[in-house]
Amino acid sequence: MEYTRLGTSGLRVSRIALGCMGFGDPGQGVNPWALDDTAAAPLFRRAVELGVTLWDTANVYGNGTSEEIVGRAIRRHTRRDNVVLATKVHLPMHSGPGGSGLSRKAIMEQVDASLTRLQTDYIDLYQIHRFDPETPVEETMQTLDDVVRAGKVRYIGASSMWAWQFSKMQHVAERHGWVRFISMQDQYSLVQREEEREMFGLLADQGVSSLPWCPLAKGRLARPYGRRTARSAADPVGQRFFGDDDRPIIEAVHRVATERGIPMAQVALAWVLANPVVAAPIVGATDPQHLDDAVAAVDLRLTEEEIKTLEAPYTPRPPTGF
Repeated sequence: MEYTRLGTSGLRVSRIALGCMGFGDPGQGVNPWALDDTAAAPLFRRAVELGVTLWDTANVYGNGTSEEIVGRAIRRHTRRDNVVLATKVHLPMHSGPGGSGLSRKAIMEQVDASLTRLQTDYIDLYQIHRFDPETPVEETMQTLDDVVRAGKVRYIGASSMWAWQFSKMQHVAERHGWVRFISMQDQYSLVQREEEREMFGLLADQGVSSLPWCPLAKGRLARPYGRRTARSAADPVGQRFFGDDDRPIIEAVHRVATERGIPMAQVALAWVLANPVVAAPIVGATDPQHLDDAVAAVDLRLTEEEIKTLEAPYTPRPPTGF
């Protein structure tokens, strides 16, 4: 495993992140394909064996049950100090005034709730799950600074928004001497490259790392076009974000992978990892082999000809996931 710093901070993370959206109580009715403690245990053990230290979850995943499973997994399979623990705040947890958004009330309530579910007294990377247009950015950034100064959070990050929104939040923090974001968790893959237009240039200028979500397009870049899994058949997010326009790209990945004699996932992830602003793609593994393929991609170097083959079919499309 290779390790890198997040942005210009001193925080070192593995170049593959374990995405924990797939862990939770399937009885919650959110993700029927979610893995409970027993089913998820082999993935946590394999992550530890492979040196995957960045574990990413969110308060909203599984209505909080993902955080609970991750917290228990840390205690059972590793040491808290060996994990860079990341979670998120913003999306609805309940209908009350502190149940969603990025107000001071919401952040203060939700950070404590996450700490309780994770069974820890600090979060390494606390990320705003989306931009909140109803809360002044000064209120959000000052509150994030406060939770860092209180020792509940070590670093802060953001996720999917327009570049001008991210720039505004960073500027407000810098102007007031508050803590700034060190990472941006955005959707980035061979089938969704719109972040290259504005966001990635801004991240490079600001010394911020990208932590791409959906680097395999919900698994579509990991298997031949048209092949479905139980998760893809039941995942409304993937069905909403990806479609037939992606077929030429998926076929290009299949062609390069076949010529190499390696899994498609390794090719698609190697392409994402090659972008200099990317620190660690977030891999939502549901099988230990998924992590093996992801880690193998760290050492894979694509040729210029292979990169041209992979990038040629791309067409502009609206950003998704905001």
